[in-house]
Amino acid sequence: MYGDRKQDWGRNDRREEDVHTFSVKAGKRTYFFDIRATRAKDLYLTITESKRQNHASGEVTYSKHKLFLYKEDFEKFSDGLRDSLEKIAELQGTGEYQSGEHNGPRGGDAEKADDGDVRFEDL
Repeated sequence: MYGDRKQDWGRNDRREEDVHTFSVKAGKRTYFFDIRATRAKDLYLTITESKRQNHASGEVTYSKHKLFLYKEDFEKFSDGLRDSLEKIAELQGTGEYQSGEHNGPRGGDAEKADDGDVRFEDL
């Protein structure tokens, strides 16, 4: 019967294939760069920022923000990111802004407090 067919769009019936993942830990944030392929074998990139949040109750949660980048936008995105990073370096060179060395956790203790491996699936 036509009405009896149920579409399962959950994680077990994925419409894409995971090809490769890079992760970058940066303080309380972890960035995941996931290369994926559609069923038609078109590659795309998802960039996920996962931020660890410690609550007063002792509970730990993660907030996530995801960006999907498709092949037709790779070059423009790359150009925009490169231009932005070059501009940041130029502005930091003026002495008016802090260099990247002064940002992030101070000292080594903040990094040592959370040195365990984090996988996106665990979040």
